[in-house]
Formats: sequence, C-alpha cells, structure tokens
Amino acid sequence: MNNVVLGEQVIGSPLALAPMVGLSHSALRTLVTEIGGAGLLFTEMLSASRLPGDNPKVSPLLIKCDQERPLFYQLYLAQISVIDAAIEKIEQLGGEGIDLNLGCPAPQLRREGAGVYLSSDHPKLIAILLALRKKTRLPLSVKIRLGESSDKNKFVDYCRMLEDAGVNLITVHARFNTDKFCRKPHWQWVAYAKEAVNIPVFANGGIFSVEDALNCFKVSGADGLMLGRGAVVRPWLFCDIAAALKKGEVEKRVWDRKEIFNRFFELLQLRFEGNRQLGRLKQFTTLYAESFTFGHSLATAVQRSQSMQEAKNKADQFFEINPYLEETK
Repeated sequence: MNNVVLGEQVIGSPLALAPMVGLSHSALRTLVTEIGGAGLLFTEMLSASRLPGDNPKVSPLLIKCDQERPLFYQLYLAQISVIDAAIEKIEQLGGEGIDLNLGCPAPQLRREGAGVYLSSDHPKLIAILLALRKKTRLPLSVKIRLGESSDKNKFVDYCRMLEDAGVNLITVHARFNTDKFCRKPHWQWVAYAKEAVNIPVFANGGIFSVEDALNCFKVSGADGLMLGRGAVVRPWLFCDIAAALKKGEVEKRVWDRKEIFNRFFELLQLRFEGNRQLGRLKQFTTLYAESFTFGHSLATAVQRSQSMQEAKNKADQFFEINPYLEETK
C-alpha cells in the first residue's frame, strides 16, 4: 500500500472518505478514523461565500476534533471574489487541503453556476483554479464527473487542463454528468485520466465491498479510492480494504454492528447540539442498515423515532432480538 503525495502533504493510505452532504461530518469522520484504514478525510460540501462567517464551534459543517486528519475542506463556488476570505478561513481552521466541487448536479449549484455546471465553463474554471492556487500552498484537489458525453479525448483534455491549472489530485466520480447513483460506474474512464496526467488520480463510485475496491484498482489503475455511501453502509470497509492491499488477499472479518452503531450514536451526542443529532442519526442508519439482514427493521424504527432516546431504545430492542447479524451480499 503506497503513500500518496499531494503537494507538501503525504497521505499514508490511498483511501479517502468522500464529501457527502449530511454524512461526512465529525461523527462519521471520527468513527472511520477509529476503526482505521482511511488516509484522507473530506468535509461536507461548503459554500465558499458563507464559510468565512460560520462559527467552527457551532456550525455542524465545521465542528471537528484533532484526530480527523488529514482533512480537506470541499468548497463550491462560481466567483473569484469569494476565494480569498474562504481560503483564509480554512487555513485558520487548520485544514490540510482544499477540494473544489466540480461534480455535484444539485439544483442549488445549477442556479449558482457551481459544481458540475462550473466544469463546462473552462475559461472561468481555469481562472478560479489559478486564483485558488495563487492564494494558498495547501494541496488543491478537484472532484469531477466524466462529462456530458462519452468523448474520451474531451475528457482527457479536461484532466490535463486541471493539472496545468495547479491541481494536485483529481478524483473521478466515474459516472457521466446526468447519471444517477443506480447507474454502474465506468471505472475504465479513470484509467484514461491516469494515463493523461502526472498527478495522483483517485476513483470514486460503486465501491461497496473489498472485492469492488480491488476490482476498481485493477480496472482503473487509480492511485487511490474515494468511498462514499459504501463507507456509511460499512464503516469498517476502509480497514478491510487496507488489510487486503497489505496482505494481498481478502480477509473475511466479522464486525460488531451494534457496537459500531452505539459508537456513532455516542459521537453524535459528543459533537452536536441536541436538535442536530436525530436527523443525522436517521440519515446514517438508512444506509448503515443495508449491511445486514433485517436491517430494514432497524432503519424503519429509527426513522419513526421522535427523539434520540426513542431511537436508542428501539435500536437496543432490535439488536437484542437480532444478536447475530449476517451480512448481506
């Protein structure tokens, strides 16, 4: 398992936790860090224009602890004018890197011309990347999609343009701009990016098991992998992938799902105010419950809960009835 060098930052494990709205907060980042295997963490998507005014002691988007490192802050923006203040805030917060979101197709970002919509305006994008690069020495990464159409040459030229503008890491979400998560990712396109540039390239999309990870490495030739929903379904997946990369074989391990759920519950209470806990628990549990049989019963029980205590009581009842949980395929 090789180190990944991003500017002046050395990443010890080629496995990253993706920026996910409502999920990649301090509690989940701490959980996967405690279990082990992840080498790079990302914040949730942050508005560059609002970031300077946010209080890191209060904002659920900025709350963190010292063990959540290295931590890259993901920004979305469409105007150069907001860059200086945003970068100054990230450096004050001790961020180890900056990620520019170029892959999110959310309607909010469409209205602002950010995310995947910024990726189609190359002159503006280049100007923004050059301004980011001029403002900071922190590693600069981007998360991209494959584009509007299956034009390999256009995609390769796009990746080279990003490198030329000073980007240190390209993460390729291996789906086209309009593809939904249910569509199978095109990992072979990551190989096109890897062959085209001289900076590290990470693959993202469709990685839910150790076998998925090893196959993605084989098909894409990527320097690393970014795990999103798969890391919520199985927070131990980083640890299992790292072990497989080190030992050269897949090791089947049994993880205590009740213990991991309870630890996440505890971390939510440690990190967030009371009114910001239950929604995050529900969002986590909906995915987490997919990892084992009868998990839908747990997800439904937590979703119907009106308080954290009610959710905890129902979870305790579920795990008491189902002490031996078989993993789903």
